[in-house]
Amino acid sequence: MTRTAEATLHGGSAIDVASIAARAEEVNDLELVQRTRNGDSEAFSELVRRHQQVTYNLAYRFMRDATQAEDMAQEAFIKAFRLLKGFRGDSSFSTWLYRVTSSVCLTELSRRKRRGEVELQPVHYKHAAIHPTYTFDIPEHIRRCVTMLSDRYAKIVTLYYLKGVPYDEIAETMDIPLGTLKTWMFRARKQLREIVETEIYSDGR
Repeated sequence: MTRTAEATLHGGSAIDVASIAARAEEVNDLELVQRTRNGDSEAFSELVRRHQQVTYNLAYRFMRDATQAEDMAQEAFIKAFRLLKGFRGDSSFSTWLYRVTSSVCLTELSRRKRRGEVELQPVHYKHAAIHPTYTFDIPEHIRRCVTMLSDRYAKIVTLYYLKGVPYDEIAETMDIPLGTLKTWMFRARKQLREIVETEIYSDGR
């Protein structure tokens, strides 16, 4: 019987097996990163295999479309490969990849906003006032209003309110102090409230 098993049976403090596995995988991630830097393409393929599902899931939370999520996930890995030399190992590879994927998705949403591909739908509010039975997706409408914020504010609002990412993780992802994030969030909420109210009353009331 192993010492870990003995400690568990006798009420001792056993090391969390899941934590060991997670740390071991991260060590392997770092090894794969180094091998990739040395020109081993198979090493990067293994990184993609390990993280492709999580990356796709994150992209889908941003894009809300399976095909677009696949495109963004692929773009995230392409960008990750290109930026891999700059990965210092200060955070886990998965955290770093999370940042890269978020950046890719938010950049694409910003491009669509500039091209006018993200359309607001204030008519829904008018119809709701005239026809009480008319239904519309309020969360989706607010999500679209978020795209009208500056890129910085859109990112933190999206991560916190629409993706459920806690403050400390957002601050780490954006590499800013927690106090700065809270200040930005206060300003972002104010701007978003003004945008939403403008859309609600866009019929001139």
